[in-house]
Amino acid sequence: MIESTSAATSRRATEILSNVRELCDPLLREAISSLPEPLRRMGGYHLGWWDADGTATPQPVGKALRPALTVCSAVACGAGPHTALAAAAAVELVHNFTLLHDDIMDADQVRRGRPAVWTVWGIPDAMLLGDALHALAVRVLVDGLPAPTATAAVARLETTVIEMCHGQHADCRFRSGGHVDVEEYARMAMGKTGALMGCACALGALCAQAEPPTVAAMDTFGRELGMAFQFVDDLIGIWGDPKVTGKPASDLARHTMSLPVVSALGSGTEAAAELATMFGRDPGTAAMDTARAAALVESAGGRQCAQQLAERRVRAAIAALADPAAAADLMVLAGMVSRRNH
Repeated sequence: MIESTSAATSRRATEILSNVRELCDPLLREAISSLPEPLRRMGGYHLGWWDADGTATPQPVGKALRPALTVCSAVACGAGPHTALAAAAAVELVHNFTLLHDDIMDADQVRRGRPAVWTVWGIPDAMLLGDALHALAVRVLVDGLPAPTATAAVARLETTVIEMCHGQHADCRFRSGGHVDVEEYARMAMGKTGALMGCACALGALCAQAEPPTVAAMDTFGRELGMAFQFVDDLIGIWGDPKVTGKPASDLARHTMSLPVVSALGSGTEAAAELATMFGRDPGTAAMDTARAAALVESAGGRQCAQQLAERRVRAAIAALADPAAAADLMVLAGMVSRRNH
């Protein structure tokens, strides 16, 4: 029986992510092991290596998409995968620092199918662990890359963290009420999600000693793919299966202004008017009828809009590649982002 193209692509994406996780794991474990207690134990718990007592136990781990983008970008620029491992590990550490802080800001109690770090050790320790992972990322770059490359990599990574903070600030502001349109939402998503994926790809190109135009093109590829990732994430946040995602599909319950909601509210339809009334209620006093809200979002075109914009961003990402044939694994990852369900 001939394997379908989509099945083959999915299998290859799984292989890429698994291989990168295996390559980066020693660097990540070395970095986490250098932390003082209890930060070391908290970090290993967050990354799925052991339970809250420090006992090794198989747990769900992250997708490793961002480090995979770093490694595959380096390969696409003609370097070997090991050239970019320090950058890949640094990107993964920064990503996990943001997850720790996001869980606190969003009051999310579940991460990867088990209690979030802040619910186990408290908010102050979870915040400090996030700060420590950020610091570790810089140290991994400095220790693992040639000095000139490390200097450029650290500068790019820290500029990215500032951009991410600005995007997260905008996201928090959206939750306080007021009108948000699709363009405003897209600018927020670029900072919150697109920036780090762009940085991941640019760091891979830097490690490969690519020319500045190539580094810029890789940054664009990652940013566009990051936007698609966020838009798909927004769809999953409403219509995703909690058994697959590892966390409750609670975006509507939290009155989150995700892309499908923003699009629906701006549609000028009767469904939009009813949805606006539901979002105008105090979530502390009136529970959201999430099934009704999801139906209204879909009726107002929010689901279709988010799907179309995600597909458009994937196409824009691929268009940024100077030679897609030399970036086969990046193409595979782009396809995975557009079809993912968790």
